[in-house]
Parts: sequence; structure tokens; C-alpha cells
Amino acid sequence: MSALPDAERQPQFYENVPAKRLVAWIVDTILIVLLSLVVVVLTAFVGLFVWPILYLTIGFIYRTVTIANGSATWGMRFVGLELRDINGRPFDLSLAFLHTFGYTLSMAVPILQVISVIMMLTGPRAQGLTDSLLGSVALNRRASALS
Repeated sequence: MSALPDAERQPQFYENVPAKRLVAWIVDTILIVLLSLVVVVLTAFVGLFVWPILYLTIGFIYRTVTIANGSATWGMRFVGLELRDINGRPFDLSLAFLHTFGYTLSMAVPILQVISVIMMLTGPRAQGLTDSLLGSVALNRRASALS
């Protein structure tokens, strides 16, 4: 049992979540690239030599910090989504770290990302692989404000 909204009785919490997650991912990716470019400039372009590590590190920190401080990345906030744990509470730092780690692992192993996308598109709560393992969900913010 969980304290999360039932997908059949309260579908407004899960409406268009996969599409919104895609838009949020695009917004977040643009922000991470911009932050990484700022670091490259601040390092007198030395950061270009370690671009993949720099991008991965900044992305990991960005996702963990923004999720821990508002239960959503800036991209998620832009599209009106927020992450909730199995008890319906916002993410704390440890859960934000675990969610980001799971996301990073799934991005590093393409088959895991494919499985995650299929799960989001077909599951009643639009949970990805990491969400399913952690018992978390992405919810429409406006719908959660109504409950």
C-alpha cells in the first residue's frame, strides 16, 4: 500500500506525465549544457578536455540539488511536475540522490532507458524504472495542490 493517488480514481495526477517528463528533460538538458559551458569558460576552456566528465558531474549535482530542494528539477517545475515518495512526501536529499543515481545508470545503459520509457508510457502511474524501484512517482503539481 502507498499514500500515492490512485491512477484510476484520480487520473488527473498522472495526465500527460510522460510527455511532460520529456519536455522537462529537454529543458534540464539545455540548462545543464549552459551551466557546463559557463564552467568551461571559467576554467579558461580547460574544461573542454574533460567535457563528458564535467557534463556528467554538473548534471548529477544539478538534478540532485534541484530535486532535493523542491522535489523537482527546474524543467519539471516548468511543466508542472513534482516527484513524490511512496508516502506522498516530497523528496529529501537521500532520495533525490538515489533517484539521480538511478537516472544516471539508466542513461548509461541504453536498454535500461528503453525499459524505463516503455514503463512510463504503459504503466498506470507513468513510473519509469527508477521510480518503480524507489516507489516514487512524478505527479502533476496542480492536481496535487487540489488534494
